[in-house]
Amino acid sequence: MAKKSENLSFEASLAELERIVADLEQGDVSLDDALKQFERGISLVRASQAKLEQAQQKVAILLSNETDAPVTDFHPEGE
Repeated sequence: MAKKSENLSFEASLAELERIVADLEQGDVSLDDALKQFERGISLVRASQAKLEQAQQKVAILLSNETDAPVTDFHPEGE
């Protein structure tokens, strides 16, 4: 859990989330560790969601009829 979620690929984030869920489902984790893992999981979900939204925007631009449409960073509403 040393890596920041923003620096991980989508696939690496998903793999870490799966590991966290498996650890929490086993129930052998102390409350403090469970809270830390839950917090890490939330961070991973948010970063992964942002990456998916960016990919969705890029696909939409590529599929649009505008051949000169620039690809820019996606900033979801409310951020």
